[in-house]
Amino acid sequence: MDFYVKKQDIVKALSLTLGVVEKRQTLPILSNVLIEVDEGSMQLTATDLESQISTSSVVSNFISGGKTTASAKKLSELCRLLPDDSEIHISLDGDKLVIESGTGKYNLKTLPSDGFPIFEEESEGEAIQIDSKKLKSLINKTSFAMGNQDWRHYLNGLYITVEGSNILAVASDAHRLAIASTDLDAVSSNNTSGIIPRKSINEIAKLVGDVEGVVEVNLSNSSIKTSTPNASFVSKLIEGKFPDYEQVIPSGDSSVLKVSTKKFSEALSRVSVLSSDKYRGVRMVTSSEGVMISANNPEQEEGEEFFNTNYEGENLDIAFNVNYFQEILSTLDDDECEIHFFGADKSCLITPPNSQHLKYVVMPLLI
Repeated sequence: MDFYVKKQDIVKALSLTLGVVEKRQTLPILSNVLIEVDEGSMQLTATDLESQISTSSVVSNFISGGKTTASAKKLSELCRLLPDDSEIHISLDGDKLVIESGTGKYNLKTLPSDGFPIFEEESEGEAIQIDSKKLKSLINKTSFAMGNQDWRHYLNGLYITVEGSNILAVASDAHRLAIASTDLDAVSSNNTSGIIPRKSINEIAKLVGDVEGVVEVNLSNSSIKTSTPNASFVSKLIEGKFPDYEQVIPSGDSSVLKVSTKKFSEALSRVSVLSSDKYRGVRMVTSSEGVMISANNPEQEEGEEFFNTNYEGENLDIAFNVNYFQEILSTLDDDECEIHFFGADKSCLITPPNSQHLKYVVMPLLI
């Protein structure tokens, strides 16, 4: 193995692999990245046995091919610290990976590539095409509501379902629910669904983050594969059945508070400074003129602010975890949003005006 690669190309490729590399080092080789070089290209692969990412980059000068594995963290850190716009010379000398740039020469320990575990992909289902911006938006608007190390393992991921020309994402930690949908670029003949693990969703978001145009998604019974022009990511799905989320969405007659998304978020931020660190509770008392927002804490500090806005319905006294509200408001692109109340002891529904593509449900706190 002997080749040259531009710094920006290898640094970008390595940055994608780092999120997948196994950090607990249960197997030493899992902290390594697999490097495969042939004429004209370099492929890097990382796995934690639950997911795998592969990237492809152009080599600037090919001398000889080969493959090996080396520490992903050390190689990434070293290449990142080399001078910008430099050309890096990488070669294999016995069991050492040699990195040369300018007057510097660095030797990294390697492990044989034949011991590197390659992720076994299930036979792929039908590939769907989706604009990268749509996929990223779908993830950003829902993934914050995923469970985190919840004993109900099926909540620790994002539920994706594809039906016809529509793709829908759902996340819930049992305190709140986020639902977003968008159109696909083509109609899918297969209706498929699955729960994508939290870590994998974060990696998919990173993968498509700066990609322009269409990406390809294959969702099968036990895995999901996301492909861009220069990389592919495959992950196992979470086993189990996602809860019937539609039953959680409140319905029927509601009282509606219409607010400026930005100004209401700012008011909540000010009042919540004096909320309890543990419960983060903020109280809302509605009236025909708007809503009184208040909070207090065990130090007997309190704050309140009247938010003048349009409100239609019965007057309510209700409380919520302000963090849940703020995360929702921060994802909304609309200048205004509607908060639908169904009673002082029932969950509220937050939506952009006249939208069926985005819904958020938040459970109240006991006052």
